[in-house]
Amino acid sequence: MKKILIVDDDPDYQMLCQMILQSAGYHVAQTFDGTAAIAALREFKPDLILLDVMMSTVLEGVEVCRHIKGDPNLRVIPVVMISSITTSEYASAFPDDERIPIDAWLTKPIQPDVLIKTVQRFLGQPTNTEVAANVS
Repeated sequence: MKKILIVDDDPDYQMLCQMILQSAGYHVAQTFDGTAAIAALREFKPDLILLDVMMSTVLEGVEVCRHIKGDPNLRVIPVVMISSITTSEYASAFPDDERIPIDAWLTKPIQPDVLIKTVQRFLGQPTNTEVAANVS
């Protein structure tokens, strides 16, 4: 079963994403900040990371992403950054003058079908066996 790590400080958002992804047949783990995310990456070994920008600090997700893409053992994991920073009071803090090493960007709030299509782009569709195992 393909594994996804959600890194976001909003428990309601995490719960919603988890429900959507599990119903689609993916195994999901969650962390609430960058420090826990780095530890979870090594333990959970996800196939994909959904990463918020604003957590404990305004750009914590950007720093986590740089760490992931700078580590030879982690850089192969696709990172989908999901944030509302571009429409927040912190929009000017987001570094638009440099490349952030992400594989895709989604803006919150995100529609469930957009989330699933983005995940499928990187992980493919779960097999019927994976979906059946997740339902039980």
